[in-house]
Amino acid sequence: GRASLPLAALSQVLRLERSRRTAIVFPLQKLERYLAPGTDTARFRLFQPGLAALQRAEALFRSDRGHPIDYESSAVRMDHAPPPALPEVCFIGRSNVGKSSLIRALFSLAPEVEVRVSKTPGHTKKMNFFKVGKYFTLVDMPGYGYRAPQDFAEMVEAYLQERHNLKRTFLLVDGVVGLQKTDHIAVEMLEEFGIPYVMVLTKIDRASRGLLLKNVLEIQEFVKESTQGCFPQLFLVSSVEFSGVHLLRCFVAHVTGNLPTVEAS
Repeated sequence: GRASLPLAALSQVLRLERSRRTAIVFPLQKLERYLAPGTDTARFRLFQPGLAALQRAEALFRSDRGHPIDYESSAVRMDHAPPPALPEVCFIGRSNVGKSSLIRALFSLAPEVEVRVSKTPGHTKKMNFFKVGKYFTLVDMPGYGYRAPQDFAEMVEAYLQERHNLKRTFLLVDGVVGLQKTDHIAVEMLEEFGIPYVMVLTKIDRASRGLLLKNVLEIQEFVKESTQGCFPQLFLVSSVEFSGVHLLRCFVAHVTGNLPTVEAS
């Protein structure tokens, strides 16, 4: 089962030697040593929780009898969405960006949660709501671009504008190809609506180090120069190797108000 996936749990990561451990938990920091001298890396370390915070966040993503994690419902229209009772985060991105794979990795310690991952881009046609105990809801949005549902813009715009319990939108960008035209359109939409968001670079295990560095620096420059509502730190993830997954769990716990204080490590 998925519960036994290597490195899905922090306890497994902590058994690794230090440099490998840092690369898994803080993949952005692993890239620092390859930057040109004098490069500003302040934005690499804005969110740098300590071990206790990472462990508390992981507990939220680990299901048990008193803390069920369940697929709640799907909706194609806002009047079908569950009541906005809990703090909420949503994940959006291009159709083949690895969104469902990332959500599956986040929920890997709750193997009963069924997140469908398709080999066919554009598989997610509805907004899928996952309830994490009594703490927060995570929403998997349909992909945009290739094979997006016909009513994508209508569905997503209505959600972003009406969902008053939405705490943060996670905009996923492919780590191999970087920002695409459709991603810029998504950024414009989030900026126009004044929605706080964060960019997540996916599939980092598939990109060469040089390509990854190029994409990271270009996106961080874009965020600095051209955005108002984007959190300045970029998050890097690999759903295959679990790089960045533990940190992202912690950030989700933090923005939903379930990790009031985040200690620096």
